[in-house]
Amino acid sequence: MTQPSVAPEIDGNNGGRRCTDVVFTILIFAMWVALSIIGVRSYTKGDYKVMFYPMDYDGNVCGTSFGDVNMTEYPKIVYINNYLGGVCVNECPKIESLADINTFLTYNGVYQGENATLSADYVKVADYSDSEHTQVCNADDCPMDPRSSFLSRGVNFGNGFAYYAVDTFEVLHVRCISNPNAIEKVKDEVYIPDTNVLSIRVLDDTADFFGHLSGDIYTSNYYIFVVGFCGALALGFIYAQLLRFRFILGTVVWSSILITVGIIFCSAVYALHSARKWENHAVQIYHDNTIWWTKAFAYALFSFGIIVVFLLAYLRKEIQLAMACVKEAARAIGSMSLMIFFPFLQCLATMVFFAIWSFYAVHLASLGEVVSKELPTDAVVTVRHYKWDESTKRTGWYLIFCFFWTLAFISAIGEIIIAMSISRWYFSKDKNRIGSLTFLKSITASIYYHTGTAAFGSLLIAIVQIFRTVVTWVQKKSRALDNKLGEALLCCCQCCLWFFEKFIQFLSKNAFIQTAIFGTSFCESSKEAFELIMRNAKRVGSINYVSALVLFVGKVFISFTTAGITYVVIDWKLSSELYSATGPAVVVFIIAYYIGTMFLDIFEMSTSTILHCFIADEENHDGDECFADDELRQWFDNFEADKKEIRVIS
Repeated sequence: MTQPSVAPEIDGNNGGRRCTDVVFTILIFAMWVALSIIGVRSYTKGDYKVMFYPMDYDGNVCGTSFGDVNMTEYPKIVYINNYLGGVCVNECPKIESLADINTFLTYNGVYQGENATLSADYVKVADYSDSEHTQVCNADDCPMDPRSSFLSRGVNFGNGFAYYAVDTFEVLHVRCISNPNAIEKVKDEVYIPDTNVLSIRVLDDTADFFGHLSGDIYTSNYYIFVVGFCGALALGFIYAQLLRFRFILGTVVWSSILITVGIIFCSAVYALHSARKWENHAVQIYHDNTIWWTKAFAYALFSFGIIVVFLLAYLRKEIQLAMACVKEAARAIGSMSLMIFFPFLQCLATMVFFAIWSFYAVHLASLGEVVSKELPTDAVVTVRHYKWDESTKRTGWYLIFCFFWTLAFISAIGEIIIAMSISRWYFSKDKNRIGSLTFLKSITASIYYHTGTAAFGSLLIAIVQIFRTVVTWVQKKSRALDNKLGEALLCCCQCCLWFFEKFIQFLSKNAFIQTAIFGTSFCESSKEAFELIMRNAKRVGSINYVSALVLFVGKVFISFTTAGITYVVIDWKLSSELYSATGPAVVVFIIAYYIGTMFLDIFEMSTSTILHCFIADEENHDGDECFADDELRQWFDNFEADKKEIRVIS
C-alpha cells in the first residue's frame, strides 16, 4: 500500500475540497433548515403549556384557557381514577387526618355524607356542571357504607368517577399525588385487603417513580445547573489543566483514584444508613420496595468499591504506563494552550442546539388531538387524552434523528480539529514554533475542508442510534404481548446494534485522524485507518488501552465528585421540598460524565493522533528524516519495553 507523503507543512487538506465533502456539508445544513421549518410551524400551531400543565378528564388543561372551560384559576390537578382522570383545583388538598371515607371528590366537585369530618370547601374544584362527561354522585352510586363504597358504581375499585378525600402532596408544582399513608388508611377503613386495585397514583407505581423524578429535577433545576453543570465544567477544566503539568500528573491521577474510591464507600454507608432510618421510622413514609432497593444499592456500591480496590492493586503498573501516555499528549497540548478551552466551545454548541431542539420538540408534541376514551366500567366514565396522527409521529422520529446526528457531528468536528492540531505539532521539526495560532488555523482548515467528512461519519453513527431507538420502542411494545421469544430476539438485536455502534465510533475516530493527517475522504481514511490498525494491532491496542484507562479514572472522578457535592447541597437546601435528592444527583452524574468526557477526550484523541503520526512517520521516513524528536522516540521505546515487562510478570 502506498501512503501519501507527509510534509512538515502538512495542512490536512492535501486533496482540497471534494464533491462528497460539499454534498454532505449541504446535506447536514439542509437537515438543520428542515428542522427549523418544522420548529417554526410547530411554534405557530402548538402551545407548550399543553405539555407542561396537566389535562383533566374533560380535556381542559389546568392553569390555562385551553379547552372548553377557562382553568387559569385552577392550576393543579387531583387524580380520581387509575386512568389519570382528574379534576383541576386551586391548591392540592391537605388533610390532617389523612383521609375521610365519607367525603368523595368526583367529576363534579365534592360530595359528602352525614358523617363527613371535612368541610365541603376543603378543596376548591373547577366548575364542571356544563361538561357532557360530568358524572354526579348520589346515594346509590357513592354509598357511605364502608363495605360497599369501594365496590360501588362511583368508586368502582378506583376506576370510577369518584374517590375518597385523601391527603396529597405536590409534584412538578401542578400535580397532586395521593399520600401513601392516606391510601393505607382508606384501605383499613373500608376493609380492603392488601391489593393493587386501589392504586391511584400511589408512591411506588412506575408512573409515580418518573413523576417524582421529574418533580425533583424541576424543583432543583437551579442547583442542577449551577452546582451540577457549571461545577462539572469548572472541575473538568481544572482537572484537564492539571494533567498538562507533567511533574504533578502522577499525584493528580492517584489522588483522584483514592478520592473516587472514598466517595463510593461513603455513598454506600450513607445509603445503608438512610434505608435503616426509613425502616425504623415511627410512621413509615417510604414503601418497603423503596427501602429494599436502597439497601441493595448500598450493598452493590460496597461490592463495586471492593472490586475497584483489587483492580487498582492488579493494574498499578498499567496505570503508571498510562500516565506516561498522557504525559506525551500533555506535551503536545501544552504547546497550544488555547486547546484546553475547546470543550467550552463544544459544550456551548451542545447547549444551544439542545435548547433550540427542546423548544421545537415540546411544541411539536403539543400538536396532538384531544380524544375521549371510555373506561371499561359499568358506569359511563370517560377520560380525555392526547393522541398524535401519523404525520406528527413521523416528524417526531425525524427530530430524534436530527438530535443524534447533530450531537455526533459536534463530537466529530471536534475530533478532526484536535487531530489536525496534534498532527501539525508532530510534523514540525521545530516544535517551539507551534502555538495557539496553530490550533486556530486547524479550526479554520477543519471547518473549511472537512465539515462534509464529519457530517458523513456522524451520519453513520446517527443511523445506527436511530435503529437502536426503534428497536427499544419495539421492545417496549412487545412486552405487552408477553412473547418471551420475541423479547429475547429483540434483546439480541439490541446487543448487536450496540456492538456495531461502538465499532463505527472507533473506526470513525481513527478515520478522522487519517483525514486530519493526509486530507483524504472519509471512506479512504477509514480504509487506511483499518489497515494501519491491522498492521500495528498490538502497538495500537496497548497504547489506546492504557491511555484510556487513566482518562476513564478522571471521568469517573469528575462525575462522582460533582454528583456528590450536588447531592449534599440539594439535600441541605431542598430536603423538605423533594421526594429524594438521589434523582437530581444521578442526572448531574450523567451530565458531569459527558462534560468530563469532552475535556479528557482531548488527551485521548491526542494520544491516538500521536500514535498514528508516529507509525506513518516510521513507515515513510528513515533516520534523520523522521519528524519524531529524540524524546518522543525514547518514549515509544520505553513504552514497548515496559509492556514486555508487564507481560512477563503476568
